[in-house]
Amino acid sequence: MTDRTLPAVRLGETGPETSVQGLGCMGMNFGYGPADAEQSRAALERAFDLGVTLYDTADAYGAGDNERFLAPFFKAHRDDIVIATKFALSIPPDDPGKRIIRNDAPYIRQAVEDSLKRLDVDVIDLYYMHRRDVNVPIEETVGVMADLVREGKVKHLGLSEVTADELRTAHAVHPIAAVQSEWSLFSRDIEARVVPAVHELGVGLVPYSPLGRGFLTGAFTDAAKELTDHDVRRSHPRFTGDNATANAALLEPVRQVAEAHGATLGQVALAWVHQRAAVHGLAVVPIPGTRKADRVTENAGAAHLVLTEEELALLEPIAARVAGDRYADMTFASAGREQ
Repeated sequence: MTDRTLPAVRLGETGPETSVQGLGCMGMNFGYGPADAEQSRAALERAFDLGVTLYDTADAYGAGDNERFLAPFFKAHRDDIVIATKFALSIPPDDPGKRIIRNDAPYIRQAVEDSLKRLDVDVIDLYYMHRRDVNVPIEETVGVMADLVREGKVKHLGLSEVTADELRTAHAVHPIAAVQSEWSLFSRDIEARVVPAVHELGVGLVPYSPLGRGFLTGAFTDAAKELTDHDVRRSHPRFTGDNATANAALLEPVRQVAEAHGATLGQVALAWVHQRAAVHGLAVVPIPGTRKADRVTENAGAAHLVLTEEELALLEPIAARVAGDRYADMTFASAGREQ
């Protein structure tokens, strides 16, 4: 049964048209511990039935395994979806647990060919630079990406976790359709400089981890103990020790708002992100990740939940009180490089 309830929005002035909410696919088979393939496939199909058209992956998720996993679903719905993937995190053959950031031309050219093959497509709709290699001028990196557009291998360009100045420099080389950065009730550092630059240039914004990597759903009572050994969140400061305990206490106003609407905590957190579009005059398409069909349905419902000014004011102080950084090494994120 099809229930296409999500409205559409255009990412950037010349970017792709997508549903107002996308789906982050990393966790389908990577990153958050053991996964059930059939369950993940059911989540993908439910998203499609609900009208989700933007599906986000990256070559670094499981060393390409995430792209391979998604390929059959993408092939079945190719004409109706927007495929987004990324390059930049190289995996050394002798150390599969390590990531090296690369933005050089030879790497990019090999990365796009590898992604096209794994995804089993002729063109990638939205191709992101996943992370910034500060040793390579960004205009050189985007120049190579622009060549991929001219060659018909990529339709639109995106950048992830870039600073405002990096975005401006890149956009002058080739139009950038979307910037992907973490943005949630727990993470608002991009509002200082990146968001104004995105608005100024007419670029779309794709918030990843809009549910605080699950923390904002209220799923954790003791995150440090509840995460499996293979869950990447165990290395994130917000999920460890006293930080986890302090952050769990910050969810009380989210619960109050959720109860007032008969909604879940996750829906309130996502509704807050959706309403940033009007606050900042942006095209905003969050990509909450899940591998459960019922969660996909729940998340899609948040696109129609409208929070009052009083409720927004109640939620406003949360981010400033969060304990711990987004990453152990914040140079990995734009906030770590903003001047």
